[in-house]
Amino acid sequence: MKESGGIILWLQAALGFVGLMVTVERMIYFQHTRGKFADLLLGVTNHVRNKAYAEALHVSSRRRGPEARIVHAVLQRHHLERSNLREIAQEAGQLEVPRIEKNLRVILAVALLAPLLGMFGTVLGLIEVFLNVSSAEGAVAQTALAKGLFQALSSTAMGLAIAIPSYIFYLYLYGKARRLLHRLERAGIETVNIVCDGRSQNHIVSFRDEAEGRTQPEKKSGSKVSKKPKNPKKTS
Repeated sequence: MKESGGIILWLQAALGFVGLMVTVERMIYFQHTRGKFADLLLGVTNHVRNKAYAEALHVSSRRRGPEARIVHAVLQRHHLERSNLREIAQEAGQLEVPRIEKNLRVILAVALLAPLLGMFGTVLGLIEVFLNVSSAEGAVAQTALAKGLFQALSSTAMGLAIAIPSYIFYLYLYGKARRLLHRLERAGIETVNIVCDGRSQNHIVSFRDEAEGRTQPEKKSGSKVSKKPKNPKKTS
């Protein structure tokens, strides 16, 4: 393989090794991002309802992952209006995009370059075939033809063997990246809603409290009404 493929096969092998390392690194990254976001939201919700924003910030800062960082960014500006909180959530999500899409184009480049190198090796092999066959006769020509064709076919096969799994892994990781971005958008929206709902609870008066508030003034006003003094008896 080394003598027939030449430097093209070594370049393809190096390209495949780079693609493999990047794929493994991305798989590990996406595996670490699979945190229990529901548990984080539950803890944050309880603290926000109790107006314990310091505890909520502490809980979000202890969690790892892009979702926890978005929650933490929103909680740091919990005193702002809803529109401003949405912008903060969007900005925090945009900061996570480079980390999520990191090195994905490297895998795509490997999938595209590997077959091109294979075609280049095929062309070099055919050129070698024509040169050797034109200057040889008989059995020597057949040997040179077989050697050149083997080099051409081996480089093409090597390129396809690298390109096909690389492109499959690229599509798989790209799908995981898109799903993670949707999860980040959802995390930002839910965190904004939690903060705004916890803030509005102070201004909400239940029906029972309102009814009690109406009856109490009536009782007070009723108690203040004085009885009419009895008419004094006329003395004869």
